[in-house]
Amino acid sequence: MNSSPSRNGSAALAALAFVASVVGAQVPGTPEAAPASIFGETVEVRVINVEVVVTDKQGLPVTGLQPGDFALKVDGAEVPIQYFTEVRGGDAIEGPPDAPVMVPGVPQLAPGTPVGTSYLVFIDDFYPLARDRDLVIEKLSADLGRLRPEDRMAVVAYDGLQLEMLSSWSQSSAELERVFRKAMARPAKGIQRESDDRRFTQATRSDRFYGHRPRLLDSTQMRLDVDERAYAETLQDQVKGIVAAATSALRGFANPPGRKVLVLLAGGWPYDPVQYAINDYNRTVLESQLKRGDELLAPLTDTANQLGYTIYAVDIPGLTEDSTTSAEYAAGSNFNDRSTQFQRENNVQYSLQYVAQETGGEALLNAAREEVLARVAEDTHSYYWIGFTPTWQGDDGKHKVALSTRVADLKIRNRAGFVDFSQRRETSMAVESILLFGEGPNSLPLPVEIGTSRKVSGTKMNVPVTIRIPLERLTALPTERGMSAEVELRIAALDERGGRSDIPVIPIRLDMPGKAPAGAFATYTTIVQLRRAKNDLVLAVSDPAGGTIYSARAEVQP
Repeated sequence: MNSSPSRNGSAALAALAFVASVVGAQVPGTPEAAPASIFGETVEVRVINVEVVVTDKQGLPVTGLQPGDFALKVDGAEVPIQYFTEVRGGDAIEGPPDAPVMVPGVPQLAPGTPVGTSYLVFIDDFYPLARDRDLVIEKLSADLGRLRPEDRMAVVAYDGLQLEMLSSWSQSSAELERVFRKAMARPAKGIQRESDDRRFTQATRSDRFYGHRPRLLDSTQMRLDVDERAYAETLQDQVKGIVAAATSALRGFANPPGRKVLVLLAGGWPYDPVQYAINDYNRTVLESQLKRGDELLAPLTDTANQLGYTIYAVDIPGLTEDSTTSAEYAAGSNFNDRSTQFQRENNVQYSLQYVAQETGGEALLNAAREEVLARVAEDTHSYYWIGFTPTWQGDDGKHKVALSTRVADLKIRNRAGFVDFSQRRETSMAVESILLFGEGPNSLPLPVEIGTSRKVSGTKMNVPVTIRIPLERLTALPTERGMSAEVELRIAALDERGGRSDIPVIPIRLDMPGKAPAGAFATYTTIVQLRRAKNDLVLAVSDPAGGTIYSARAEVQP
């Protein structure tokens, strides 16, 4: 997607004949630097929270530890623990008199009060068979009685194209039961995944039989052929898509109260698409352009860690003895013995283990898929909440977290790190969430007008877009021109085939003769270039200094 401001890029008459001039707008990709900020450097006070589960040799929770029993390291350097609360049996426990002082930005947990858990359930409709998915959902629904009065649950589902919210936060078991019945009525696309695998496998076997692909019998071949690469790329794109959907779901439910948990019902996401495609674990393949799980799953684990979500990843297919009973092991797959079947199962289950390990959760594999809520509730009722304030500003960089105890023979489980997202990146993530999820956190309506699209090539079209930026809530400072505010425009598009645009950040400076009266706005017009298809378009104007976000969603027809 390309975006460029119109030639008439200033001026906007608003209520009371108030005029705001629009200056400093940048076309994405142009070399000019944005004007110097009128705000100078912005300092943001942030707190990083880490939930820590401590168990003994028998796997039983360990209680009664104090801040001095822990050592916290970030990027290898020990940092002081500034916030500490033990949660035992779901209740906050009173700390010692010399416990660290509470700091802004973290939950203020009064001793003896219950600490609720917010369960966000993500249902994968893309990979599993309906039979397997429905079994897990039925067990989950049957255990809703385990939710405490202070707990809440939200449910989303993804079918490979659209992320749909089935329920916002609810504390009603009866309502959630209805939601899960609705979820089981949705189509599951595991049969299609089975067909994908069968088509590739049968073509491979045919080529081997007729001698068209004899080199595949040589496990020393280190490069993929055309068909193998195409299938591996398809698998990679599928994993990218579902990871993007799960990530957007987290962003859409970024700030619920209490302990934050993502219950990830996954139907079999390959950790290594190349090995999954060739299914020959004696063969070493060097394909640097194809990614493995640590890269493919990073957006999900990074976002979960940044937002404070712990992931409990559920193995929907479960353990199977028969290669024809699950889409994970499609009929006609190119393995002939239990060894390769076991290796392929390990491939998809390692994705679950990876996201759980990186976020301090657990992978619920095989038979554990039938005890999801029981296992997760037990694990999240006893833990330690540890927090610290980083000395740096949001740098969009990854940081490693290491926790240890000074008490012998104890095991610790916590997230392995976090990404300290900048405010600009957080806003872009919120826009992406609106694009995929249909709504965003704490955004206000943005008036927008979509003009008539104009074909510019066989595959592209130009679409005029006019936005009216409300002025009264923006943070403005006195300047030589009167009052000035700085905002950022983001535009994102999702076409009907699932293709998504990058999200450019267009800085806009608004100069006003004085304080904006109620109802005043500035008008900004731009041309957006899109693929010639039906597109969902999301536009967002953010005020970095004040945190206000205005957003709008529109459908564009070719």
